[in-house]
Amino acid sequence: MKLGDGVEAAIHCTAMLAGLQGSAVLPAAALAHHHGVSASYLVKHLKTLVAAGILHSHPGPAGGYRLGRPADQITLLDIVLAVEGPEPAFRCTEIRRRGDNPPDATAFAKPCGINAAMLRAERAYRAALSEVRLSDLIDSHMTGDDPRTIARNCAFIDLNQRLKS
Repeated sequence: MKLGDGVEAAIHCTAMLAGLQGSAVLPAAALAHHHGVSASYLVKHLKTLVAAGILHSHPGPAGGYRLGRPADQITLLDIVLAVEGPEPAFRCTEIRRRGDNPPDATAFAKPCGINAAMLRAERAYRAALSEVRLSDLIDSHMTGDDPRTIARNCAFIDLNQRLKS
């Protein structure tokens, strides 16, 4: 299964926003620059996260984004579904009923075994993503990543956050 690049950007940006103070926001342009992606591309994904209630946006020249709810109430599944949509990755089109000389519909009384297997895998994948909270990722980052990476991210937040009253 291949997820779009927007999922990676969305997860990283959401994790970055968890480091803001109080009601501070980060502008999309700064987030895009920090992560090396185009601002217009990133804004598209940030808007889907706002629509899902994961992020909150403050419009205007001094605006930006912040979390819409606490990091321990946001799962990886929430972010993936916001960016990729709720449809399963595999969609059975009943290819077994097409082509030359297919039997009539009575030959397909049982559901497609391939579809059933793929849907089981989808449920397992979603269950695994639903167990990982954004706060878990942040805790892991803060305790296990290279201190230079942590310092870079903290410096970015300090430099770019816009404090709101």
